[in-house]
Amino acid sequence: MYGVWSSVFSIGKWTLDYSPPLFLTASRMLIAGVLLIGFLALMRRSAFRLTSRQILSLGLLAIFSIYLTNALEFWSLQHMTAAKTCFFYSLGPFFTALFSYFHFNEKMNRRKWLGMLIGFAGFIPVLASQKGADELLSSLTFLSWPEISMIAASACTAYGWILLRLLVKDQSISPLMANGASMLIGGSIALVHSYLVEPWNPLPVSAVNLAPFLQGALIMTFISNVLCYNLYGFVLKKFTATFVSFMGLLSPVFASLNSWFFLGESPSPIIFASTAIVSLGLWLIYSAELKQGYIVQKSQLATEG
Repeated sequence: MYGVWSSVFSIGKWTLDYSPPLFLTASRMLIAGVLLIGFLALMRRSAFRLTSRQILSLGLLAIFSIYLTNALEFWSLQHMTAAKTCFFYSLGPFFTALFSYFHFNEKMNRRKWLGMLIGFAGFIPVLASQKGADELLSSLTFLSWPEISMIAASACTAYGWILLRLLVKDQSISPLMANGASMLIGGSIALVHSYLVEPWNPLPVSAVNLAPFLQGALIMTFISNVLCYNLYGFVLKKFTATFVSFMGLLSPVFASLNSWFFLGESPSPIIFASTAIVSLGLWLIYSAELKQGYIVQKSQLATEG
């Protein structure tokens, strides 16, 4: 799932040459939302019986997982390499571990905190490198606005996955309904935002750029919104949100390879080295979860069966 998903960063960076970020986000989400909700309307109309609590949760999911995540992510992608953007996106497991503490009472012990510290230390080489054109956007002595935006996108994504897990596991909403409804709502918010701040004349995409924009948007919609978002929802029924996010640390390596293949961006040794350091931190978090019993091992499942 992550190997395929990471290609979206490279395809997205290419598509941003033809469209501003908010309109790209709105187009993708509305197309995917219509497809998913349309499928449910034909095949599972019972999925539309929702309580007021479920509707409120879907609204929060749309704001955090769809609107804020994508708006911040694609603005950052305009100013950073696809691999570096994906790497910052992989901060998600750390935020997920913190959010899981508040929502699922998953305790943080010394081993987890040590894993957090090692993981954040692994990001230092990436923060210190690739300071090119985005140096002009520096807001602090060390972090640039695109980097801050990408960290915020990662936090919103992590909280979105927590909300999705609550919906599909505790509130018994199907991943298709959760994703379809949140994409329609989040895409609509992004479209309004785009109309207010991006140049519409009559659209933010010129007639010359319309064909490549549609090509990139449709490919991204299928890979990310239709395939991977729903796979993520299904695996959250089996594993904790922290564990699923932990596996996402493979994404920067895949993104580097995809950027090399699609965009001609040479793979950075710093990305691979930092990924190894962060992997150590995440392994400490994961092993602590095993000991705490938040993740059930296969041997235990076999015994119980």
